[in-house]
This record gives sequence, C-alpha cells and structure tokens, in this order.
Amino acid sequence: MPPIRSQSASKLEQQEGRLLLAIQALQNGDISSITLAARTFSIPRTTLRDRLSGCSQRSTTRANSSKLTAIEEESLQKWILSMDSRGSAPRPSMVQEMANLLLEKRGTTPVILVGEKWVYNFIKRRPLLSSRFLRRYNYERAKCEDPKIIGEWFNLVQKTIIQFGIDPDDIYNFDKTGFAMGLIVTVKVIIPVLSVGEKWVYNFIKRYPSLSSRFLRRYNYERAKCEDPKIIGEWFNLI
Repeated sequence: MPPIRSQSASKLEQQEGRLLLAIQALQNGDISSITLAARTFSIPRTTLRDRLSGCSQRSTTRANSSKLTAIEEESLQKWILSMDSRGSAPRPSMVQEMANLLLEKRGTTPVILVGEKWVYNFIKRRPLLSSRFLRRYNYERAKCEDPKIIGEWFNLVQKTIIQFGIDPDDIYNFDKTGFAMGLIVTVKVIIPVLSVGEKWVYNFIKRYPSLSSRFLRRYNYERAKCEDPKIIGEWFNLI
C-alpha cells in the first residue's frame, strides 16, 4: 500500500502532473535535456531521471517492507468485514493472529510474523476500516438482575421454541443498544468506517439545533421483573 506522505495530496498531484508534461516534452523532442526539462517544469531532476528510467511513482507502489501481499491484505479485510456483519467485530489481537496465520501458510523458514504496530498501520492503509471501543456489559445492571427471573424467562422461551418448532435461524436480536455476549470489559475492535451517506446524516444533524439522534430505549428491567410468565405464555400461544 502507498506510504504515508508528509506533503499534501494536492502538491503531490501537481508535481505528478508536471512530471508527465516534462516526460511528454522530452519524448516529443520539444526539450532536449533532462536538466532543462526539470528547470522548465519546476520538478526535481533526479525524480524526472528515475521516472524516465522506468521507476514507478512511489505513492502508488507498495512499501518494500510489506509482509503481506496485496491479495493477502484484501483477504484479511474481507474477513474483518464478514466478522463485523455477523456481530463479532474482531479485536486487534485477532487481526494480528490472522495475519500471522496467513504468513505461516506460506511455509517459509523461519516463519515471518507481523509486529505489534502492524494492525494499526494496516487500518490506516485501508479506507474501509476503522477502530473503536466496544461497550462492556454494565456492572450495575448485572448486579441488579435476578437469576430466578432470568431463568424463568429462558425456560419459557425454550418451551415456546419446542412447542411451535421454531428454527434457531429464525430468531433475531433487535436490541441495538445491547451488549456482546461474553464481553465483560471495554475492548477495541476493528469495524467498517461509516459510509458517505451515514456521515452526511451525522453532519446534517449536527448543523441543525432542532434535530438530534438517540438510541431506542431497551426493554426496561423493572418492567421485566413484573411480567407474569403465564400471561407471556398465553400471548405466545395466541400468535
């Protein structure tokens, strides 16, 4: 992937345009020497000489130190997007392990491994990826939950599934403000970046004070404690 440049993208584009014009002028015979062409188009003489010798533009060339090939990095990105679409966004350590697994499959000796900062740089090179912290399961919420009530609810759900022959693939979780099962601490995960449309909506809401965004309220715990399993069962029987 292209290396990170200190110069702005616009300056690089302008210099590349002048380089192409200089090469065209030399090839057409309008200018006789490389030095004169470099001075005329205000570009480095060594850069023009290297480009004429067949060197490609550095900003479009993969870094020499890249450990994964372009195809391997593309496969890794598809795996990350696939994991996120299934609600299991991978952690940086998991991405690092997967990268090392790809290198191990090459069968080279000794086995090449990626470094600690490799995942961070990989995300910076991939415009479709970003990282954020995943919210942990709230400790105060966990302390207030009654195992008996939770057990009765799960028993009722299981009884309903068996009674009506519901396929597990037809059961969905619509609680967007919920938590990831098995997650008890706040961790960083790798996810897709916001699409252009999603960013536009976010910025649009910020520009207008009369608008705001919020999470839909989750099922209230106090309300759940008062639910009668018998009434819930009758409702499932009705549907």
